[in-house]
Amino acid sequence: MPNGAQALMKTLVDAGIEVCFSNPGTSEMHFVAALDNEPKMRAVLALFEGVATGAADGYARMADKPAATLLHLGCGLGNGLANLHNARKGKVPIVNIVGDHATYHVKYNAQLQSDIETVARNVSPGFVRTSQTTEQLCQDAAEAIAAAKGLPGQVATLILPADVSWGEGGVPCQPLPEPELIGADDATVQTVADAIRSDKKTALLLGGRALREPSLMAAARIAAHSGVKLFAETFPTRIERGAGLPPVERIAYLAELATLQLSEYDNLIVVDAKPPVSFFAYPGKASDLVPEHCTLYTLSTPEQDALTSLNKLADALGANTTEPELQKPARPSRPRGKLTAEKVCKALGHMMPENSIIVDEAITSGLMLNAMTAGAPRHDIITLTGGAIGQGLPSATGAAIACPDRPVYALIGDGTAMYTIQALWTMAREQLNVTSIIFNNASYSILNVELERVGAEEAGEKAKSQLDISGPVTHFAQLAQSMGVHGIRVHTTEELLKAMEYAQNNPGPHLIEAIVPESLNGVKRKVLPWLLRSLPSLPRPVTKALKKKIAP
Repeated sequence: MPNGAQALMKTLVDAGIEVCFSNPGTSEMHFVAALDNEPKMRAVLALFEGVATGAADGYARMADKPAATLLHLGCGLGNGLANLHNARKGKVPIVNIVGDHATYHVKYNAQLQSDIETVARNVSPGFVRTSQTTEQLCQDAAEAIAAAKGLPGQVATLILPADVSWGEGGVPCQPLPEPELIGADDATVQTVADAIRSDKKTALLLGGRALREPSLMAAARIAAHSGVKLFAETFPTRIERGAGLPPVERIAYLAELATLQLSEYDNLIVVDAKPPVSFFAYPGKASDLVPEHCTLYTLSTPEQDALTSLNKLADALGANTTEPELQKPARPSRPRGKLTAEKVCKALGHMMPENSIIVDEAITSGLMLNAMTAGAPRHDIITLTGGAIGQGLPSATGAAIACPDRPVYALIGDGTAMYTIQALWTMAREQLNVTSIIFNNASYSILNVELERVGAEEAGEKAKSQLDISGPVTHFAQLAQSMGVHGIRVHTTEELLKAMEYAQNNPGPHLIEAIVPESLNGVKRKVLPWLLRSLPSLPRPVTKALKKKIAP
């Protein structure tokens, strides 16, 4: 009979899990050895656990099925925790395998001994299990896989003691049946339909799988039939957009602007999303962004099927045959002049091929990305769902493995890039078609904004120095080259365009380091006016109110 690791490997691939992102150690060596005997499992090495977990996240978002991770003990899990947090917030399925000491070795409290289950529950609250015997291992694995694949998706953590892995007597387990998808009940659909039929101004807030094409088309038919506005959550797990798809406006990150976006609506209907809240608390400002006069409805929860729910609502409203409004093709013109973050976004909208995947972790530098790519050929955008930076480069790695025939663009801030820069090495090793664009403004720009927003406007040089990464300025192109990725630093718009054209004509990993000025300097003076330009659909009264509110 196979040992535990061999039987586990067979259980994984029989359930459709074909990629394992790993950073193994001694306790996982039998799992590593089992990879040689399973041709259906692709093993992808990461030089840091945060790359492995972020890549598993990006893979699952694009493949619509989980990958496995392989992490070394509690310390390895700790290193991968931030991107597992992002996956948890995005309801992304991951089978998170963490090696442990042999069961009989635990009592000796060796140097790497830790309470793995307690750590794992922070990112894997729905399923954490330590397998105690080789005979039970594969049943535990099958249940972990089923938990990860459920609705909503989740990080399911399976802890694998070394002796359970090397022990003989493992028996592969067949996949467990997947749950039936259930939509909103008839009473909920009728209540929401009545709200839409009222004379009150209504908006749909879409999240999760409601931002995929079938659900978007159903929502757009409802919008066209009943005059409903379509919003998307601020940080979607994955949103399909571009020419030929319904246009959807994302709720703004800044609470001041999000409040104004929603201010004119009397009904807000959430679909596979949570009601909008402020990212942080601020002195004297509300955390709940739903206006007091607005009635909140939930059509479907993440545990329900958004598409079924939207189709039932469209049927109740008589909107099933209504032609939806679709985004017309409209690329921005070729950018010229001084290189800025906005022009990088404009260049991407001007040049990106059809079916591109954009991983957006540009933070402040990417504020114009949505506006500049709205009419570009259809594409997907992955965003920073949990706010833990260091997601972008790993997620691009996983997305490229999930979709090898699609070009991937990773838009990354310079501060966040340094959290998981090791992802470049994996891109080179796997020869992935990823073009990473690093916005180098030598600053944690978003924190300069937040310093003012929390009321610390009189911060001195010592405080400001904690947000300044200009001494020394990191040379990302050289870092890329040292890890086997073609890297170039660009200072002008023409250099940027030339570098992007080269990357398009020579598929493979590329890094373009764009030297840009800091985008944001003070909320009232610059931030909100710029965001206003990124949301051109705001009605004129809201625009006037915003300008008045932020006037110096």
